Amino acid sequence: MKKDFSHREIEKKWQDIWEKKGVFRVSNRIGEREKKYYLLEMFPYPSGELHMGHVSNYAIGDTYARYLRRNGYKLLYPMGYDAMGLPAENAAIKKGIIPSEWIKKCIANMMVQQRQLGLSYDWERLVNTSESEYYRWNQWIFIKFLEKGLAYKKKAAINWCPSCGTTLANEQVENGKCWRCASDVEIRIKEQWYFKITEYAEELLNDLDGLYGWPEAVKIQQRNWIGRSSGAIVRFKLEDSDYSIPVFTTRPDTLYGSTFLLLAPQHPEIMDIASGNKEEIQRFINETAVTSIKEKEVKEKKGIYLGINAVNPLNGRSIPVYIANFVFMEYGTGAIMSVPAHDQRDFEFAKKYGLEIVEVIRGSDTKYDGTCAYEGPGKLINSDKFSGMESRQAIEEITSYLEETGKGAKSVQYKLRDWLISRQRYWGTPIPVVYCEKCGIVPVKECDLPVKLPGDVEFTGKGNPLETSSGFRQTSCPECGGTASRETDTMDTFVDSSWYFLRYINPHTSDKPFKTEEVNSWLPVDQYIGGIEHAVLHLLYSRFFTRALCDLGLVNFREPFRNLLCQGMVVKDGSKMSKSRGNVVTADEINMKYGADTARLFILFASPPEKDLEWSDEGINGCYRFLKKLWRMVQEETDTAKKPDEGSPDDKFLHLLHNSVKSVTIDISRDFHFNTAIARIMELVNGLRDYPPGSQERRMGLKTAVNLIGPFSPHIASEMWELLGGEKILDEEGWPEYDEKIISRTRTVMEIPVTVNGKLREKLLVSPDTPDADILKLAKEKEKVRQFIDGRKMIKEIYIPKKIINFVVKEV
Repeated sequence: MKKDFSHREIEKKWQDIWEKKGVFRVSNRIGEREKKYYLLEMFPYPSGELHMGHVSNYAIGDTYARYLRRNGYKLLYPMGYDAMGLPAENAAIKKGIIPSEWIKKCIANMMVQQRQLGLSYDWERLVNTSESEYYRWNQWIFIKFLEKGLAYKKKAAINWCPSCGTTLANEQVENGKCWRCASDVEIRIKEQWYFKITEYAEELLNDLDGLYGWPEAVKIQQRNWIGRSSGAIVRFKLEDSDYSIPVFTTRPDTLYGSTFLLLAPQHPEIMDIASGNKEEIQRFINETAVTSIKEKEVKEKKGIYLGINAVNPLNGRSIPVYIANFVFMEYGTGAIMSVPAHDQRDFEFAKKYGLEIVEVIRGSDTKYDGTCAYEGPGKLINSDKFSGMESRQAIEEITSYLEETGKGAKSVQYKLRDWLISRQRYWGTPIPVVYCEKCGIVPVKECDLPVKLPGDVEFTGKGNPLETSSGFRQTSCPECGGTASRETDTMDTFVDSSWYFLRYINPHTSDKPFKTEEVNSWLPVDQYIGGIEHAVLHLLYSRFFTRALCDLGLVNFREPFRNLLCQGMVVKDGSKMSKSRGNVVTADEINMKYGADTARLFILFASPPEKDLEWSDEGINGCYRFLKKLWRMVQEETDTAKKPDEGSPDDKFLHLLHNSVKSVTIDISRDFHFNTAIARIMELVNGLRDYPPGSQERRMGLKTAVNLIGPFSPHIASEMWELLGGEKILDEEGWPEYDEKIISRTRTVMEIPVTVNGKLREKLLVSPDTPDADILKLAKEKEKVRQFIDGRKMIKEIYIPKKIINFVVKEV
């Protein structure tokens, strides 16, 4: 009797079995002969509802996790929640509850949805960054950083979001707007806490070359963000003052042509040194300070004179000091020496404001002609004793002269700035210091950690709620016992995510953040999976944290992640899925209609993991039909009373079987080409239709196909495996093996699946030496393919040589 195909019943059954048997739990002890593997996805913010973008990330990780276990790896595969931050605080304001209540509900709902997807996490290692048992160790690490000089406080210009009522790191300002709420960002001067990430700038830059398992795009972004430059620091003394403005330049050879100085609007000393109309100056700062580098290149050059002059250290000439909207603190010292004859931006500024232009470099074929700047190298002119020198020699000679006279020095500068961690919000880790009139800034004693978030706060949507709690603010000094006040800033939530991957090893340890010996045995993470949007923020901060913790003797490695996979976005109607666009497809609605196995299969089949995936109702229907077809074939096989034939299977079948296992194994293990792996499984299943139920080939092929589809669609595969007489549950079975000799002996032709919009339409039979161009041409000529591409617009031709062809088309 045929058993009904009920995905809800099957999924619930196997989720309960996995939980009861503890199939996915793993101990920390790694035996001498055990192969360990640490697989991790970037943990999510608990928004409370999964959409198909989440499913994509988790399906990639879980498929690989199940494959690794089946290949004998002792696998660590945990999950947690990045639960601090502004969204929870905003929800508290809107709903009239404290953030912890809202977060608990969101986490509970997401866990249910993740379990329904069949994700094989070791749930006993769950980490929630909003729990005091976790953030106490943020505070402990902060104190260690403070002791080592990696945490410090300074008065500086900061990016301020008036809507959120908090400061933002440079990385969190996008095109002059807050990355969370998109409000215009302002510049303010405030004392803030920083982590000294620049201490590791050179190492963070150089060690990118050794990250062979990282996408080059991510490494390029980090190199650009760190931004190393070699040059000189030149000190420009202000007239009638002892104060000097330090300027970094990569072109000391042009110093004699510097006729004015420009400061970034964020420069912290502006209001202290300015003698002009300070109200007008502040207005200019607020209007122009926060601008992206791209905008500064295209905007009209604007400036304002500060009413002060500086002295050119080489020729002694008086030069005016301005603020300019195209100078930014992310480069050098936030001040530049302007050489309008040899820098186009300076030239445009000088022309606009009637400033002097002096030519000091003349090229062999080109020179400054008064219409635009000459920016190339050449021989120096109008440069006193350095005139006649070539630029390269003059750079060295002038730098040496500056050092000899105490007016400058050779320097390496980075675009990277120290990490601003202060936030004026409630839902974050309290910074564990107090302010005492007698003792100054005093860290909280380790035995008094954690400094917990108070419950008696008011959420008005304005300012920092912690400042409304007298019970929190008022305390005693850890050193003298006198009256003191707590720091009311909390830490940037990127602190939480900069070391969470270490906490998974010992999530319940109460006397230390983690056990060093056990962490050293599991890390670095072997495979990390997440979005490329975290290339600069999270990934760079995690690399910094790991180095700092290594220098503190807490770990023995300096890179946290060996390999990195950046998955693409799920796109619908041409745009990334988002609530604001109204194009979100939720996990719940897909699970209800098709089941988790179909959702996972479609997500992985429709596109390579690193590419964007275009949502397709037709595509998910096709995957659903395929699973139903495989289910019916298994039913037919279990219903037949015929015994399998004796003797050896035929060569055609053996080639199909072993080549399929080989292709799927390679596609999963080497390249994460899950889409081609699934296509090969579909090809295998279609090939089995040439053999009747009860035949040796049909039975052997079905067991192999079910085995191979297991990591992708684990619930229905486990059920089919049981129906086919599997002695153990599928997740405890070994991975199928292939024999290269059999493949070689039986090789005659190759079968290449051809799909249209992710649905299998044809199989090409070609010889292994057929040129790729001929294969593509042949595919388009096939009648079963032509009927789906003729008259439609070809969006993309995806061809993985000798493996799969996919034509992406849409109606005209």
